[in-house]
Amino acid sequence: MKKNVLALCALAAAGTAAAQSSVTMFGVVDAGISYYSVKSRSFGLTPPREVTQSQKVLSSSGYNSSRFGFRGSEDLGGGLAASFWLEAPVANDSGASGIANFGRRSTVSLSGPFGEIRLGRDYTASFWNDAVFDPFGVNGVGTNLIAVVNSNLAASRALATGGVLGGGLSAGTDSYLRTSNAVSYFLPPGLGGIYGQVQYALHENVDVSTALAGTSERGRYVGGRLGWTDSKADVALGYGESTLVSTLPGGEKIKSLNIGGSYDFGVAKVLAEWSRVRDVRDGTATLPVRLTDRYDGLVAGVNVPVGPGVIRASLARVNFKNGNGLPDSDASVNKLALGYVHHLSKRTALYASVARIRVRNGHNNPTVMGVTPLVLSLPAILPQPAYVSTGGMEPRSSYGYDFGLRHAF
Repeated sequence: MKKNVLALCALAAAGTAAAQSSVTMFGVVDAGISYYSVKSRSFGLTPPREVTQSQKVLSSSGYNSSRFGFRGSEDLGGGLAASFWLEAPVANDSGASGIANFGRRSTVSLSGPFGEIRLGRDYTASFWNDAVFDPFGVNGVGTNLIAVVNSNLAASRALATGGVLGGGLSAGTDSYLRTSNAVSYFLPPGLGGIYGQVQYALHENVDVSTALAGTSERGRYVGGRLGWTDSKADVALGYGESTLVSTLPGGEKIKSLNIGGSYDFGVAKVLAEWSRVRDVRDGTATLPVRLTDRYDGLVAGVNVPVGPGVIRASLARVNFKNGNGLPDSDASVNKLALGYVHHLSKRTALYASVARIRVRNGHNNPTVMGVTPLVLSLPAILPQPAYVSTGGMEPRSSYGYDFGLRHAF
């Protein structure tokens, strides 16, 4: 009897294994030596003065984001499949974070001929173009300038309107980079190269029936992306709308529109993106006028294969248009980035990147336009060299480099 029971258990386990595809453990360990320097200068009638701050660090994620995760799927038959994805950020320079925090992605999905329905924390639909059409893949000192400005804007406005929305290494960038409580739908493959998604993130705040109290929709996100690709060309349009404050008067939303494209000529792959982000703030009881700050960005770059390596380069600019309508209240920032990746194998690579940033009229928007070589340029969230923006000083320029090693498993 005992042998028969053991045999039945073995058959049951075998049936379960056949239905459940093997669960994959995966990850990236990326570490490098990095240098960051920022320079502030006096402006206007202030006596000439200059302040420089710099820092050398053992950095994480200079080429690819360090991470650790699990993913798997089950064939349900009839073309249906269920899957999960749990992915945690890892600061491997210090060992911080770890597998208990799946802040990068935590989703469960049901897919089939109809497409895919995905539930949980994931990248926002409007972020994808910032990453896909960046020669540096939004990592390291060469990160897409548009992505840096957008991260700074989301974080600075989150701090100003109630604090950060999420945890982990992406704290303060919700719902720009990622969003929690999301319901996403993805188009199925086989549509002649057309792909896309729509996404809605629930704010999960308690509904209040009284008109005076109102219901806060802080944390609500809605967005979508539609694109087309073949073996060489790729183009996509994205839009996202994140609610910071919903009460009237005084509501505030960040609205992002972008379009990006790339073409692989074989000898080189060219990439480009245009972006317009609006910070829309409704009037208050004391100032009943809607103000809209605007950030217009453009980035162009190239990846050039050279033997076992790739040369990467990008040139970008973001213009800030102040919503106050006053003369001489705008700002702008330019960024030049160069890099090289040398593949020792399919999983291991050496890399080097360098970037130079120039800021114009940074005193008009020091928090956002005062970008640094880091992906998030807010010392309040990510400790780093800081610009001096008081006493007649303003952000003027910054410089940074990465030399590192990446291994994927």
